[in-house]
Amino acid sequence: MGNIHFDKIKINGEVHTSALYRIAYATDASAYYELPAAVVLPLDSNDIKTVIKFANDNNITIIPRAAGTSIAGQVVGNGIVVDISKYMNKILEINPNEKWARIQPGVVRDELNLALKPYDLFFAPETSTSNRCCIGGMVGNNSCGTHSLKYGSTRNHIISANVILSDGSEVVFQGLTPEMVKQKCEQNDLEGQIYRGLTTLLSSQLTQNKIINAFPDSNLTRRNTGYALDQLIYNSTIQSNNSAPFNLCQILAGSEGTLAFITEIKVSLQPLPPKHKTLICAHCDTLEQAFLGNIIMLKHSPVAVELIDDKILELSAQNITQRKNRFFIKGNPKAILIAEIVSNSTEQLKQNAQQIIEHLKQNDIGYDYTVVEQELIPKVWELRKAGLGILGNMVGDAKPVPVIEDTAVTADKLPMYMRDFMSELNELNLECVFYAHIGSGELHLRPIINMKTDEGVKLFREVATRTAHLVKKYNGSLSGEHGDGRLRGEFLPIMLGDEVYNMLCYVKKLFDPNNIFNKGKIVNTPSMHTNLRYKDTHHIELINTYFDFSERNGWHRALEQCTGAADCRKSQLFNGIMCPAFKGEKEEIFSTRARANLMREILASNKKNNFNDKEILTVLEDCLSCKACKSECPSNVDVTKLKAEYLQHHYDKNGVPLATYLIGTLPKIYKLMHYTPWLYNFAINNKYISKIIMHTLSFTNNRNLPSMAKQTLVQWLNKQNQQQYSNVVYMFADEFTNYMDVEIGKIFIRLCWALNYKVIIPPLQQSARTYLSKGMLKKAISIAQHNVTVLQNIISNKTPLVGLEPSTISAFKDEYPLLLKGETQDVAYTLKDNVLLYDEFLISLVDKNIITPDMFTCDNLEILLHGHCHQKSLMSIEPTRRLLSIPKNYHVKVSSAGCCGMAGAFGYEKKHYKTSIQIAQQVLVPEINNCNKQAIICAPGTSCREQIKHTTQRHALHPIEVIYNALK
Repeated sequence: MGNIHFDKIKINGEVHTSALYRIAYATDASAYYELPAAVVLPLDSNDIKTVIKFANDNNITIIPRAAGTSIAGQVVGNGIVVDISKYMNKILEINPNEKWARIQPGVVRDELNLALKPYDLFFAPETSTSNRCCIGGMVGNNSCGTHSLKYGSTRNHIISANVILSDGSEVVFQGLTPEMVKQKCEQNDLEGQIYRGLTTLLSSQLTQNKIINAFPDSNLTRRNTGYALDQLIYNSTIQSNNSAPFNLCQILAGSEGTLAFITEIKVSLQPLPPKHKTLICAHCDTLEQAFLGNIIMLKHSPVAVELIDDKILELSAQNITQRKNRFFIKGNPKAILIAEIVSNSTEQLKQNAQQIIEHLKQNDIGYDYTVVEQELIPKVWELRKAGLGILGNMVGDAKPVPVIEDTAVTADKLPMYMRDFMSELNELNLECVFYAHIGSGELHLRPIINMKTDEGVKLFREVATRTAHLVKKYNGSLSGEHGDGRLRGEFLPIMLGDEVYNMLCYVKKLFDPNNIFNKGKIVNTPSMHTNLRYKDTHHIELINTYFDFSERNGWHRALEQCTGAADCRKSQLFNGIMCPAFKGEKEEIFSTRARANLMREILASNKKNNFNDKEILTVLEDCLSCKACKSECPSNVDVTKLKAEYLQHHYDKNGVPLATYLIGTLPKIYKLMHYTPWLYNFAINNKYISKIIMHTLSFTNNRNLPSMAKQTLVQWLNKQNQQQYSNVVYMFADEFTNYMDVEIGKIFIRLCWALNYKVIIPPLQQSARTYLSKGMLKKAISIAQHNVTVLQNIISNKTPLVGLEPSTISAFKDEYPLLLKGETQDVAYTLKDNVLLYDEFLISLVDKNIITPDMFTCDNLEILLHGHCHQKSLMSIEPTRRLLSIPKNYHVKVSSAGCCGMAGAFGYEKKHYKTSIQIAQQVLVPEINNCNKQAIICAPGTSCREQIKHTTQRHALHPIEVIYNALK
């Protein structure tokens, strides 16, 4: 494709051919990797028509893409990837009376439902990726989701679709009467040709019977096998005595972008489900119990039945976020069956739940039946939905692979099918992960295979082939909801027979004569074990890393944890921090997934200059090091750590840039300047000198550097008399509190005095946070060694080290143990539990009744609390909320904003200033501007307080200031 000139694509959107974009779009959530020739981000349908013409002229395929969460390789290929998620994401119209919405294909499913909530309506189909998957992608895959028992698949909810055909013509697929179909057939264009071809193909009763007999059991709700010719027969006027309209949306759903390019969708809406719901979580000793228990649960008309096996349950314990959602797990079940029941009556719910439990007990199924109600229900579903990403946590090269994860048979046949399937596994000596939609007969099955070996790749294909024959035996569907893509396409002749498969090929040719739409998906696919993303990476392990990656068996295996599930693509409308850069820019290359994919591929290539790769440096540059990926990514892809590791190797080869060096050493500059703070303050406030300083640091002139206090916190404390206090607490006077936020440090010390605690500041160096954020790990290691050595004999659970700034305390708890070696590392691990943030320390005193509500004012006060990213990611904002709520008339609202966008020096840097402001303005700034003017804005992070001051002109207080001022 070297002779194709992509610069000739003249559109209003964006055209990219750089290695950065091509690698970022070379994978999805599947097992495949293939570099596209170019990436296009269209602004509108005119752009898409231009790209289609270009594709026809240059004989190149177009790969429609949305969030890229496909599991069968649907959006991986060597053509032009056309990503509609950045610009074509508008909700065009909502008609609550007629219960429909008109949207562009890039609208995220859960974002649509937020817009529909005021009307008490929702778009019912869902996926485990519903907070980032786009509805265009849901149509392409005919997605189903957890509640398909009640709501069916996406196909059941499409009224019409505006599409562009392969010749560039715009048409509307919608329900047509026989007369309207006849008129379409008379058209002398591609649309007319399509209608003539389909009606001719399906008009014969013999052909209809062949199709219906070849396709999966009609009682199976999850059936995404090839093009849905059977659905056109069942649901249209083609079949005699059927008055339903003929609607090509039936075949568009599940076509994976191979037939037409969707530009607009009209979807039907449902009333919100009953508010009262309950989950029954049946803990099973064996998988066989779960398969039988599913049939029993289905007799009670649940709206969902899901399964989680022991492997996912075990892996969930390794994830910071999902650990909080494990509250309902009792003992060590082999599997948990989760049934959701709904009712308008709480009393009826209790009766129904008890009936299910009694029915299970009568059949000796389960040993515990946890009932989860109302506000806790989303936590259980969140753990279930995290299953795909959690699988990336499995240590070693053998991983649960997406190969047969989408098979579906009717629920009554599932126990027998599973018996035969497990027999096949035993024959191949394989273990497997079992989870997801057991109620609808579709279990996500992931055999654990080492795909880095030739034997593993052979097993990959062998498992797929055997399973195809097994599914056919039970008249099931090889794809329930994830689609055929390039993974299952070559098995369609087994599933449907050659004659019906050839009909699918005919349909593809009918719609797309030049094969420009997503070539090689569903029909005429390449072999399913080609273009796999797995690579032998033993050479990477030879690199001596600064961080300890032994827990993951090496640096590159830590990168391979990314499954592509794209949790990092959640928008600012949903809880969580990950990923601030993506939330600000709305583009794939700013996502955590893109950073992991890029580093994995470049490092695996073993190039001589792979630590000087401009594409990696570009994507790492936009990472705020918020640490959210470490906790929120189900796969625990810690890009903050991976970024710092890469940058230090880059510096080893190229040296540290001046601006980077100066930012890293700012605490040393503070230490030097604290002898003459007036000189520092004069320099940063003088418009001429400050411009030179800001230019040297590559900082924006739109911000001001914080002033230095006249006296450091250490200097002040050394002059105080503390003989009268009987308890001791050690305080970390971090580089921000000691030099800038001295008054906050004084208030904390005075609060400790009020609680009868003497405060000792040990002779520690800075936290190394500025070095860590810039990847200067050698400097950070030296500081960590010094600090750990100083603390090892004085810090314990009785005498903890307490700090006020979350980013500096997180260094002790997160990075120090992974940077140090030998005995010092052991000490660091011991210390981490006794290094506390101010709120953890004070709440421990609340729990001991040393701090009580009667110590505080009874005045009324509203507080908006914004937590620091590191605190929310690695610790918790809950202790701060509890602390501020101790005065009985203090009302605390925790901000729903994720990252404030400042992230230390990030928001100061000229190249990041715009992104920093964009992130702040999404949620945090509107929340502050809309809150009561008398309310207190509270933020423990010094950079957060600076951002709030800069963007809202409101002065945010540290929580310590608020709680101290509340003392009687």
